[in-house]
Amino acid sequence: MDKSPAACCGRGEHQPILDEQIGLVCKYCYAVILDIKHVLPPFYTPPSWRRDRKDFDDLPSSIISQIKFQDSACGSPNSVNRAKGATVWDLIAGVEKEMYPHQREGFEFMWKNIAGDIRIEKLKQPLPDGGRGCIISHAPGTVGGGGGMSRDYIRLLKLYSWLKGRSVLGVSYKLFEKLAGEKGKKGQNEQIRKVLRELPGLLVLDEGHTPRNNQSLIWKTLTKVATQRRIILSGTPFQNNLTELYNTLCLVNPKFDNHLGSEYNISRSETRGRKGNLDRKKWINLTSSIGKNSGDGLKKLKAMLDPFVHVHKGTILQENLLGLRDTLVFLHPTELQKTLLENASKSQHIFHRIRMVSLISVHPSLAAVEMRTFSAHKSKLEEIESDFEAGVKTKFVMNLIWLADALGERVLVFSQYIDPLVYIKNRITSHFSWSEGKEVLYMDGQLDVNQRQDSISSFNDDTSEAKVLLASERACSEGINLVGASRVVLLDTVWNPSIEKQAISRAYRLGQKKVVYVYRLFTSGTEVKIYAQQVQKQRMSQLIFSPRDGQACQSDKSPVVSGDKVLEAMLGDQKFGRSFERIIHQPKESDLIEIFGLVDQQ
Repeated sequence: MDKSPAACCGRGEHQPILDEQIGLVCKYCYAVILDIKHVLPPFYTPPSWRRDRKDFDDLPSSIISQIKFQDSACGSPNSVNRAKGATVWDLIAGVEKEMYPHQREGFEFMWKNIAGDIRIEKLKQPLPDGGRGCIISHAPGTVGGGGGMSRDYIRLLKLYSWLKGRSVLGVSYKLFEKLAGEKGKKGQNEQIRKVLRELPGLLVLDEGHTPRNNQSLIWKTLTKVATQRRIILSGTPFQNNLTELYNTLCLVNPKFDNHLGSEYNISRSETRGRKGNLDRKKWINLTSSIGKNSGDGLKKLKAMLDPFVHVHKGTILQENLLGLRDTLVFLHPTELQKTLLENASKSQHIFHRIRMVSLISVHPSLAAVEMRTFSAHKSKLEEIESDFEAGVKTKFVMNLIWLADALGERVLVFSQYIDPLVYIKNRITSHFSWSEGKEVLYMDGQLDVNQRQDSISSFNDDTSEAKVLLASERACSEGINLVGASRVVLLDTVWNPSIEKQAISRAYRLGQKKVVYVYRLFTSGTEVKIYAQQVQKQRMSQLIFSPRDGQACQSDKSPVVSGDKVLEAMLGDQKFGRSFERIIHQPKESDLIEIFGLVDQQ
């Protein structure tokens, strides 16, 4: 006998209703259609539907027909009787007390930009220009830490619920690009696309620096959203260059080009007659002097950004945490590493060269991924594959883990490449007789979401046996709390300074109970040159996004922390101590270019 829910309703098709304790159930037979864990209330209850529909094209027209393009702009709040002088803080009792001062300031700044005021009475008066967007740039670490129905069907129900309830709709960048982008399916999805583009009253972009390439589909899709009320949340709005910053500013403030002015004498012929090209040329002229002798361009740019960019440099971390000790560690490569690095440096392809330099600097056996290039060393590479001491960075990491464990501290190791992480993981489990998933945790982009969360929870649990977590920088550089670590190792260097900044902020963030020690490892001139470029970008970001309340000077002052006992022990080792070439504690980023003398400063 067929015991499926579809065959159990005496009235034919199920009539779904929402039971907030159980989930989506049939109103007649009370069969569970969708477990509550898969439901995002409030849900609209359609008149009838079939559970086996798998595509939007098969969904009931009764739902689609009710998606009207009514005005859902976030104007005044629902009509309620409030005391005279009430503000948006009164909408949710107690929330103001739960925030840090910089968060309260940023919250009010946000409301004043998107709605004009924080007072309820003032919010009832619509703004003549419809409001505008803003950027909230608070330093990373300053935030306190399918059940039978088709996925597409669930999405549509949630979309309808959002439309009817004037609520919040959370969508990933990838999914928004798919549903609202130009490359989506035709037909019924045209209506979905229109809904997502035309109906939002407020667009909030978390990690809002992500869509910064004006040639990317997500950037183009987000620019199609009609509302002018946009908020970007990002601790690192400046990523690589001023062009990306311009794209970010145009995304959050579609009228930003109007502020560029007409003082620059640029002919239409120079820009092929296109307004977009003309505006970009104005931007280039405005910003070309930033970081050089003239300060006029910087002053003009800061004046333009000040009304809609709120900056907090993270002084809250210095006031609440025990400290951050950042150290540049320059190591002598082994003789075999030197030979392989010289061969790798001859590559004409820059990204291939950088990758090989990074791999070889960790351990020479990793050169085997390009055995054709290093075929002459094949037997030697196979011979030393299991010897971690053959690679100076690997040796550093192994010694650090051993010494940190003796002090009851945990180590977080980051790399932009998978091969070094896998190699070190294998050496750790073999040398210390530890187990993966117990003492040794590993995380990259291929890891299942549930497994990733289990690893994070275990690593942050003081009672667990976790000793070390090896992680891909791109897999867990944003939005992940790893305060279980007090020692952070950056195996290699990336061009984008914000990636490393975000990685460090996984451990150095609110909730951390120990001093955090960061070790940036270098063995080659290539790595140092990349870091010097990184410093140049960081300096540019600091020039543009200095806080409005005088935090700039304070934020560069690192807290006084005790000496590094682990590093001192390694330096004092008669054998390994000779591997250190140079150590720079608490480097001042504004001075590093002069120290290395590698980047031409005009």
